[in-house]
Amino acid sequence: MILIADSGSTKTHWSVVDRGQMVRQVFTKGMNPYFQTGEDMAAEITDALVPELDTTAFDEIHFFGAGCLPEKVPLVRGVLSAIFQVSGEIEVDTDMLGAAKGLCLHNPGIVCIMGTGSNSCFYDGKKIVSNVSPLGFILGDEGSGAVLGKLLIGDILKNQMGATLKEKFLKQYDLTQAEIIERVYRRPFPNRFLASISPFLAGNIGEPKIYGLVLNAFKAFLTRNVMQYDYKNNKAHFIGSVAFHYKDVLKAAAKEVGVETGTIIQSPMEGLQTYYSPDPTHR
Repeated sequence: MILIADSGSTKTHWSVVDRGQMVRQVFTKGMNPYFQTGEDMAAEITDALVPELDTTAFDEIHFFGAGCLPEKVPLVRGVLSAIFQVSGEIEVDTDMLGAAKGLCLHNPGIVCIMGTGSNSCFYDGKKIVSNVSPLGFILGDEGSGAVLGKLLIGDILKNQMGATLKEKFLKQYDLTQAEIIERVYRRPFPNRFLASISPFLAGNIGEPKIYGLVLNAFKAFLTRNVMQYDYKNNKAHFIGSVAFHYKDVLKAAAKEVGVETGTIIQSPMEGLQTYYSPDPTHR
């Protein structure tokens, strides 16, 4: 029996897999060792995950998460080994590699994450061989929920969306300009806050200004990231809530810049279950 985790900045998707079949899935808050301590991560696992499991003993754990850079791997592995009894491997790697394995299995391709944050890579079927740094939601993360939210709020507060949309937005989220400034500049996890208001775009995608904002954000992601890989000979595959819920706009943006899209799904978990199946054709 193995435990697989796909952890982004907003949520972590845990799956207990027995002989290639998912027997339990649990969702907890996102965990990012770049921003959180080992104690914070341990508390989330102990309080939110462990009570939902039938056992803490596993043959293997495969944890793919945002912020799991090489220097952070020992921290995350230490947290997991302190909570779970694992007889075999504890694999800790980036959410990018998890997305690549889940989307492409053992086949090469361009892999993109578009959720609260965004990222991309070229995967050769075994490992990530090229990665354009996402740079986070202040300097990069084009097309992510956090950046969509940032662009939306900027246009709303600078009166670029018109009075009707501005009033509708402020009423729907019960926010004032002062509260928005507080949430973005003074409270922790402003990226989560910004991503949390981006669904307003999906609910009003028929408005030309909003459609244009989303389309241009996706074109920026493609031109600044995807088009640095061999996109003329490889399809771009996408994973994450933003890619999934805005797939029609994403496909339109890709067509405009000449990028061929492949699979667009919300979570890599089903593919990861296949990848770690005991079936030797998947290992």
